[in-house]
Amino acid sequence: MTTTVTRPASRVRESPARNTPSTSRRQTGRHLMLAGIALLWLVPLLWAVYTSLRPYSDTAKHGYLSWPRSLSLGNFTDAWNQSGMPHFFWNSVLIAVPSVLGTLLFSAAVAFFVSRFDFRWNIVLLMLFTAGNLLPAQVLITPLYRLYLLIPLPQWMSDSLLLYNSAWGIIAIHIAYQCGFCTFVLSNYMKTIPKEISEAALVDGAPVWRQFFQIILPLCRPAFAALATLESIWIYNDFFWPLALIESGDKRPITSALANLQGAYFTNPNLIAAGALMTAIPTLLVYFALQRQFISGLTIGSGKG
Repeated sequence: MTTTVTRPASRVRESPARNTPSTSRRQTGRHLMLAGIALLWLVPLLWAVYTSLRPYSDTAKHGYLSWPRSLSLGNFTDAWNQSGMPHFFWNSVLIAVPSVLGTLLFSAAVAFFVSRFDFRWNIVLLMLFTAGNLLPAQVLITPLYRLYLLIPLPQWMSDSLLLYNSAWGIIAIHIAYQCGFCTFVLSNYMKTIPKEISEAALVDGAPVWRQFFQIILPLCRPAFAALATLESIWIYNDFFWPLALIESGDKRPITSALANLQGAYFTNPNLIAAGALMTAIPTLLVYFALQRQFISGLTIGSGKG
């Protein structure tokens, strides 16, 4: 007697069509929209490069929308020499580097306190630091100006013997004004770090300061890279605070060097475009140096439920 064994038919899983016409149209439309936004974003930069390479005599004779008769780097050379850019660039370094480091250090300390310890007023303290960024700088300038005229400094810190007209005053206001945003970001990032790590360190006898410097800060490296990139760009490009709180022109940062390219009766837009492009080079170098950490810092926690 022959026994016939019938095998159950295997289920055939129908994979959904991935490249349907509607999906392709949506992807094409999305790519076209992103390309258009990128092009609109690059238009001012490309126009500044195009203008900076043309002599002023060419644009004055044929207009800015005409085809260039000649292109040269003369505007960059003139802007470098006429504005005293190396001196002002060094002023920006002396202001930006301590401001960024101080902002990240103070913000990390406050964020560590409000995120790793449970007490009654931690949310109120975090809101207080964050609320400082909601006030426009123009609202604070009058009381801040009077306060700077009343705070003395030793002569080795300020020639005017005051917080006004000194680089220390600009560093202080940058740290105070930027700490709110950095505290908000770092506190949310530190909350994603398991508290079991701190508890294990506490069992091993590590004090609070060691937990902060040797455990929490190294784990926050992506967030620090992202904030360092943003803060470097914001502080480096700031023009309002030095203009209001520094009286001597030779103490102002590089953004003030562009003002030296403007005459009382005549302004060369091609020369200013070349100077503006040169002042943007350090911020681009900072971004490219921290590009990987910056992107990872922005996307951190995006995959967590």
